[in-house]
Formats: sequence, C-alpha cells, structure tokens
Amino acid sequence: MPTPYVLILYYSHKGSTKQLASAIARGVEQAGNIEARLRTVPKVAPVTQVAEPAIPDDGDLYCTEDDLINCAGLALGSPTRFGNMAAPLKYFLDGTATQWVNGQLIGKPAGVFTSTSSMHGGQESTLLSMMVPLLHHGMVLCGIPYAEQALHTTATGGTPYGPSHLAGSDGTTQLSQEEKALCVAFGKRLATLAKKLYD
Repeated sequence: MPTPYVLILYYSHKGSTKQLASAIARGVEQAGNIEARLRTVPKVAPVTQVAEPAIPDDGDLYCTEDDLINCAGLALGSPTRFGNMAAPLKYFLDGTATQWVNGQLIGKPAGVFTSTSSMHGGQESTLLSMMVPLLHHGMVLCGIPYAEQALHTTATGGTPYGPSHLAGSDGTTQLSQEEKALCVAFGKRLATLAKKLYD
C-alpha cells in the first residue's frame, strides 16, 4: 500500500498563504508515516485566455485530479478576498463536480487556512466559506481545539476554524510564533486523523 499523504492545496498571491502551507507541512510530517504534498492552482484570467503555463516556472506544482482524489486528507488555503476565498481556488473547486458525483472525497478529513492584510480582513468568514464545498464533498472537517495554548495568546492570526495569518498591508509580515505553532499543530492533527481513516 502506498504511503498516505495530506494534500496541502493553496493559492498564494504574495507568498503569505504559502508560508502557512509550508508550516502546516512541517506539522503533517511530525505525525510520522504520512507525507505532506504541497500543490497550488494557477491564476485565472479576467478574459478567456491561458493565464499560466501548464507547469509553473517555480514553486509548487499545480494540483492534478489524481493529487486530489488519492489524498488521505486535505488542507485548503487561500488569501481572503472580501471575506471569501480567492478566485483561482474557487475556480479549481468549481471544477470538482466529477469527484463530487463519484463520492471520491467522502469521509476524508479536511481543514482550511487563510491570510489577510488586516486584523479584521475576513479571516473567519473566509475559513467558513472554504468549508462549504468540503462539506458538499462529504469530507470530515478538522479545526484547532482550544487545548492549543497559542489560540489563547495570539495577537495576530489563529482561529479554532483553522490557521490564519496577519500578513500586513504589503503582505510581507512573517508568521508569528503563535501562528507557526498553530499551523504545526493543525498539520499534525489533520495528518493523525488522516492516518486513522486511511484505508
């Protein structure tokens, strides 16, 4: 049987959401005997044209159908756009009707993460909006319990709905210690659940 993996699927415009994804991957790897697979989605164009090459010039590969349907667990991440996920990630999810019809994600654990430029830029509403398609796919949602001390002390990002990051208006603020701790805890928890549920 192949080694199970948690798919960490994200879109990142300025790099903040990618920072979160990398920290979550460290947590997944701490669970042992499970891999973290980082994947992204291409930008979308405002007109009908190819917005990105088939293979990115650098960074993580674009997510394939196989990456999605064969994952043992899913962490879904996006910067916030008016309290909702960014269009490239929404576009990707809108194309998963085949997986929905075939029930290929039913029973798999999943969670969400986000970054915002301001403290009240929609972290929690973005996380909640990202959960909706996962529920439609029959996935089992995973958050962060308040047993994680960093949830009590963070002055930037971090919610029980999933990891979050306060990136600042220019998007260059690095993850705080609490944000890192919550990402690692979330990744480890999601991976542990994925291993228990993996066939």
